[in-house]
Amino acid sequence: MKKIKLKEIDTRAPHGVDKAETKAELEGILKDLDKLQNLLYAEGKHSILVIIQGMDASGKDGLTRDVFTSMNPQGVNVMSFKVPTPEEMAHDFLWRIHKQVPPKGMIHIFNRSHYEDVLTTRVHGQTDDETARLKMDAINDFERLLTTHNNTRILKFYLHVSHEEQRSRLQERIDNPEKQWKYNDEDFKESKLWSKYMGYYEDVFTHCNEIPWHIVPADQNWYKSYTVAGIVLKTLKELKMKYPGMKK
Repeated sequence: MKKIKLKEIDTRAPHGVDKAETKAELEGILKDLDKLQNLLYAEGKHSILVIIQGMDASGKDGLTRDVFTSMNPQGVNVMSFKVPTPEEMAHDFLWRIHKQVPPKGMIHIFNRSHYEDVLTTRVHGQTDDETARLKMDAINDFERLLTTHNNTRILKFYLHVSHEEQRSRLQERIDNPEKQWKYNDEDFKESKLWSKYMGYYEDVFTHCNEIPWHIVPADQNWYKSYTVAGIVLKTLKELKMKYPGMKK
């Protein structure tokens, strides 16, 4: 597999893609997703784990809102993993993650995930390369366990925003009163470490690719949501699900 180089991948929609047409098509996709999510829940044979990674202001929250809130909330859960608690630190790094994976019939969305343990910790020198390799091996084993033993389809998305667009969005959190609640001074400090993050993300794409990553152009929210929704729809269709009959 050719190593992914993020600087060689566009962060915007392909030339010629019409915004209005794409948004109209997205509406149709969302209606289909709602029906298929209901079928997933009723059949109870498969589960979907959606992993969303990306830099600050890449649009993880907005993506979750735009794509998944059209579904029945009984069948969808969103988890966001913050700094580990003392109890979580006393266990292996996947302990808190494994508790949140989806049971059959459910869609779970990880807004940031176990990959932070081989990204942020490396950027800040808390994890060396050898330890990171061991953790990535454990992640591969963990994801293989979910797919082979619980019929879990794992979809891994990296929201590929440009550094310029990220800085613009972070500045908007200062200038726009409706977004000032999102402001965090640490986000600007992390933005200065952009090149380190890109390098470690590329390393993750190389070593944790048994389940492929989807690199999603994220400078334009309408195209980002359309792309992710389409992939989720394709995955659900591939399951060839059927409603169960009446219980006897």
